[in-house]
Amino acid sequence: MARTASKAEGSDILRTHDRLTFKNGDYSYEIVSNGGRPLYAVTNGTQSASFPLTWAFGVGNVGQSFLFERDGAFQEARVSYFDLTRALDFTPARAVTSPRDLDEAMARRVGDAEARRCFGCHTTASTADGTFDPSRATPGVTCEACHGPGRAHVAAMKQPRTEDRSTAILNPAKLRPEESVDFCGACHATFFDIALSGDRGIPAMRSQPYRLRSSRCWTAADARLTCIACHNPHRPLVKDARSYDTRCLSCHVTADVSPTADRPGRSCPVRTSDCVSCHMPKFDVPDMHHEFTDHLIARPLRAP
Repeated sequence: MARTASKAEGSDILRTHDRLTFKNGDYSYEIVSNGGRPLYAVTNGTQSASFPLTWAFGVGNVGQSFLFERDGAFQEARVSYFDLTRALDFTPARAVTSPRDLDEAMARRVGDAEARRCFGCHTTASTADGTFDPSRATPGVTCEACHGPGRAHVAAMKQPRTEDRSTAILNPAKLRPEESVDFCGACHATFFDIALSGDRGIPAMRSQPYRLRSSRCWTAADARLTCIACHNPHRPLVKDARSYDTRCLSCHVTADVSPTADRPGRSCPVRTSDCVSCHMPKFDVPDMHHEFTDHLIARPLRAP
């Protein structure tokens, strides 16, 4: 999470790719990096425009999207980089195969409210004291993005310890289950974000909090079933599916053991390893050029 955004000139993707190209009909796209700020250019053969990129959003292990500024507003480049193809393609959900003009082919204007949310999830302190100012934002998700301002915490920890043990900072680990999942959902989309939007299928599946809270395990009101039950936010994402088996078996008993109050569920009678590969399968998201794990814990072959 610490690398979810960077200034464009600091993007590892752009620094390691001197020239990226993409073509759609008469329109040709190009991002050229020459050691300075990367230049984004679009042409249809008779008209052309170019702007220096200012921000890169995304770590790059899946993909990376780009912003530039024009007429006092952020513009989202019509194309993004994707790690699977090592190339540019349409930015997810932004494809325009028959643009009306060069401006539409080049980018999409990002409104103020959307910009606040984008920067709020990909950077730290882009909004302070109610004022949105991305120029002072810290790229990526730092400690204070989740725990809140740290100055009072540092001061409190320097003082003699008192009985109240106050640390003057938010500890998300102490949140109730619903609060904990919604806390992560502030950036990954909460249950109610998806429910109110009416999203179905793949768009809904991409919200891990929504799918988790739609699981039968969640409706059983087991307080252990939160995002941090399986993922440590202070460490890189663990990608080995078998490493999650112990988490599953902390709530489920093997087929030859009787359920208990602490472990009320039975495990799969076929096997007790690699649980998530069957019960949390991956689904391909074509415009992302990537597979995403469905966090709806369910019986195998259940579609989103």
